[in-house]
Amino acid sequence: MRKRTETRQGLPLVGLLALATAAFLTMLTETVPAGLLVQISAGLGVSEGQAGQLLTVYTGGSMLAAIPLVAATRGLARRPVLLVTILAVAGANIATAVSSSYEALLAARLIGGAAAGMQWAMIAGYAMRMVSGASKGRALAVSMAGIPLALAFGLPLGTFVGDLIGWRYTFAAMAALAILVMVWVVAAVPRFPGEPAQDRVPVRKVLVLPGIAAILVAAFAFEVGHMNLYTYVAPFLGRAGLGGHVGAVLLVFGVAGITGLWAAGVLIDKNLRAVVLGSLAAFAACMLAFGVAGLNPVVVIGAAAFWGFTLGMAPTMFQAASAKAADSATDVAQSMLVTVLNAGMSAGALTGGIALESAGVGSLAWISFAIFAAALLLAILARRNAFPPPSPNPDDERVVNPRAEPVEEHA
Repeated sequence: MRKRTETRQGLPLVGLLALATAAFLTMLTETVPAGLLVQISAGLGVSEGQAGQLLTVYTGGSMLAAIPLVAATRGLARRPVLLVTILAVAGANIATAVSSSYEALLAARLIGGAAAGMQWAMIAGYAMRMVSGASKGRALAVSMAGIPLALAFGLPLGTFVGDLIGWRYTFAAMAALAILVMVWVVAAVPRFPGEPAQDRVPVRKVLVLPGIAAILVAAFAFEVGHMNLYTYVAPFLGRAGLGGHVGAVLLVFGVAGITGLWAAGVLIDKNLRAVVLGSLAAFAACMLAFGVAGLNPVVVIGAAAFWGFTLGMAPTMFQAASAKAADSATDVAQSMLVTVLNAGMSAGALTGGIALESAGVGSLAWISFAIFAAALLLAILARRNAFPPPSPNPDDERVVNPRAEPVEEHA
């Protein structure tokens, strides 16, 4: 049989789409309860607020476990670890489908969230190892496409299916799909060895690698600025007379996000710094438009579409930047990125809630504008290591973890 390294001649779409589908199901597992809270609360005999904690514990598991789990498994063969994360997410869905105990369900969701954080940290590095240096950004964009797809279409689809066949069957279906994805991963994703002990950079030293801290701070600020307004987008849209069209506006937002993800794949290998600076400037411009003309529905819809487009680019650009800065310690750096993004989600929702209560919905856009402007300034200053300009010679670009070549596979 031929070696799978031959796929490095081009973009190995079958394998990358397997990774993207795994990420899609993992994100879907996190978000679907939001659309089924009424059914879940009735089925478990708990309040809707308690049912909402199923999302909280999942996100908390991702935030708390990503770094220690990735660090603890660095020496293990990568594909079996990836398969275990998918299996854990499937297990969380099975537990949701059959359990009548709220406490047991919280525990299962916590484990599923921990596996999710680990999986998201692995996928970026995995995808970038499957291709040559000139295609890493495109591979990263394809492999992470499942997340914006789940956010844009998965939640409405999951809610529709839940209303049609019941919430327990919805989670059972996601568990069955996860098992099928495991088969797909085995068939299409190459095996990579673990990182040799002598080559592992200690976690504490990864954090102080040049550029890593600036990338993490910028990513945290981005997520805070985004979630500060996005969490309360319904009352914000209501202020512009769009309260009856929140779903339609969010659909436009999601479709634009997928377009932004495609744009990131096209541009990120050519000039990562331009993508980062352009995206953060665009975020700030959207928030400024919301702040100045937030009562005009046409402006709000247009700015929301541009916001979605820019959001589609953001995760990929931060992942690519951290991978380049971390070099062979990519997985650990990605786990740190997962952690700060989840922390930023929580901090952004908290910030927006406080602002909404104390200063009104109109203040949210201005707060997000200030945060994005600060993140943009940081990215401008972090020119040397975090967000450097492109190399004059593309062949000089570093290869992520050059030792992690795929092993030969036989039928």
